[in-house]
Amino acid sequence: MKRYKRASNIKVGVVGYGGAFNMGRVHLQEMQKAGMTPTAVAEIDPTRLAVATEDFPGIETYSSLPAMLKKSKVDLITIITPHNTHAPLALRALKAGRHVVCEKPMAIKTAECDAMIAAAKKSGVVLSTYHNRHWDGPIRNAVQHIRAGLIGDVVRVEAHWGARSKPRDWWRTSRSISGGILYDWGVHLLEYSLQIIQSDITEVSGHAKNGYWAPQTKWKKDANEDEAFATIRFRDGQWLTLLISTLESNPRRGFLDITGTEGSYILDWKYNEHVHRNGAKTKIRKLRNPRPEGWRFYQNISDHLTKGTKLVITPEWARRPIHILELASLSAHKGRALPAKYK
Repeated sequence: MKRYKRASNIKVGVVGYGGAFNMGRVHLQEMQKAGMTPTAVAEIDPTRLAVATEDFPGIETYSSLPAMLKKSKVDLITIITPHNTHAPLALRALKAGRHVVCEKPMAIKTAECDAMIAAAKKSGVVLSTYHNRHWDGPIRNAVQHIRAGLIGDVVRVEAHWGARSKPRDWWRTSRSISGGILYDWGVHLLEYSLQIIQSDITEVSGHAKNGYWAPQTKWKKDANEDEAFATIRFRDGQWLTLLISTLESNPRRGFLDITGTEGSYILDWKYNEHVHRNGAKTKIRKLRNPRPEGWRFYQNISDHLTKGTKLVITPEWARRPIHILELASLSAHKGRALPAKYK
C-alpha cells in the first residue's frame, strides 16, 4: 500500500452529493478535518454539483464515477449512493487503484463484500465502510463498563428499533434497492452488538412480516418488509436478537438491551442504565454517555494511510453485519436457520 508523507497529500472525493442529510458535504468536511484535501465530486444531479462548488470552491465536478476516474487524480473515494450501487461503484474504483470508503451498509450481499475485498487486495488499496457510529457515546460507554465486568458474563443482546409508521416513498423503502428493512438501522445495531459479543457467529435465523404497508406505497411488491426479526447464535453460547419494525405500537426505551449474569445494561442516547437486582431490591443507575466521536473514523483512515496505524473498520469487520443480514433474509424465506460462513 502506498504511504503518504502527510495527510494533505491525500486527495479525496465523493460519489453522490445528493440532498438527503447533506452527506456529501458531511463526508468531505470530515475528511478535511482529518487533514485530507477535498478534490472531486461525482453527482448525476447538476443542481447538487452546483451546491458542491459553493461548499468547496474550486472542487472538481463530474457527472459520473467513470469520468472522475478518467480525469481526476483523487486518491480516496467515498461512495454515498443507494445501497445496491455500493458494490459495483466500489469495484470500479478499487480496480482503478483508488482507496474506497462505502457508506454503510458495505453492500447488500456477502458475495459483493467478498468481491470488493478481493479487488482491494489485488490493487493494494484500502477498503473500509463508514461505521462512524462505532464511536457513539452509548456504545463506548457500554463497552467500557461491560468489559470491566459490570454485569458479569454477557448472556444475550437484544437490539431493537421500531415505531408504527407508514414507510416513506423513497429508495430506502424499496427492498431491491435498500436490501430490506433490516439494512438501514439494523446494520448500526449489529455493529454495536458485535462490539459487545466477542465470539464467532455459528448460525442465523430470520423471520419477516410482509404486505401490510406495501399496497399503500409506490413500491408494491418491491416494498420492504413491515417487520423483520433475526436471531444470531455464537460459539461461546451467547445469542443476539435484532428487531426492526414499522408495526410497533409499544416501543421500548433504548435500542440495545444487554443481559448478563450479574445485571442488565440498557443503551439509550443520553443515558445508559445499569440494572441490578439483589434479593427483593432492584437498583437502577443512570450512566451519562460521553459525546459521540464519529470524527475518529476519517482520522483513523488518514493515520492508516500516513502512519500505518491499524485500520479500525476493516472490510472483514464491515462484512460481518452484511453476512448476518443476508442470512436472516434467506432464512425467513426458507423457514429454517442457516449456518454462517464468516464467523
